[in-house]
Amino acid sequence: MVLKVGVTGGIGSGKTEVCKIFSVLGIPVFSADITAKELLNSSPGIRDKLVRLFGEGIYTDDGLIDRKKFASLIFNDNFVLAEVNRIIHPEVREAFENWAVKQDSAYVVHEAAILFESGFYKLMDYNILVSANEENRIKRVMNRDVISEKQVRERMDKQWGDDKKIALADTVIYNNNELLIPQVLEADKKIRQYGKIR
Repeated sequence: MVLKVGVTGGIGSGKTEVCKIFSVLGIPVFSADITAKELLNSSPGIRDKLVRLFGEGIYTDDGLIDRKKFASLIFNDNFVLAEVNRIIHPEVREAFENWAVKQDSAYVVHEAAILFESGFYKLMDYNILVSANEENRIKRVMNRDVISEKQVRERMDKQWGDDKKIALADTVIYNNNELLIPQVLEADKKIRQYGKIR
């Protein structure tokens, strides 16, 4: 069985940058967030459940999820967000497991925004948190998504704070003014060592 490494971080922390470095090292990276977006349009099971929950209007005439409508529904209601996660997560998990067994490497990386919140970290052998201070994260997301500070904070409020995540992480990579590459190389060394003694 291939070693599974979870990589997570709050919005704007730079987890995707960290995963790009793992990719350069030749480590296969699975993006839970990208897979979830794809499954919204491609999975008949997810489509049926979302239509039951929100009505036919949640999909456009082209048969694709109405992203704006969908985002406004889930970002404003924690109960609805939890329901949607219950619908999508099992299929993302299955997609990851099917993908992981086909990889030929020392370990694979599972990148997910809510790795700890979803409980998915328990299925990983090793977990990495990418951490950055609030000010940096807000600036990055405002620039990246061209949204207001209020909108960034609303998204941040849906995720756990870093203090809670640090307690569950095996390694923390800091992304304020620190260099990322040396930290990822150090994490790679620890993971490989962990794999040998496991």
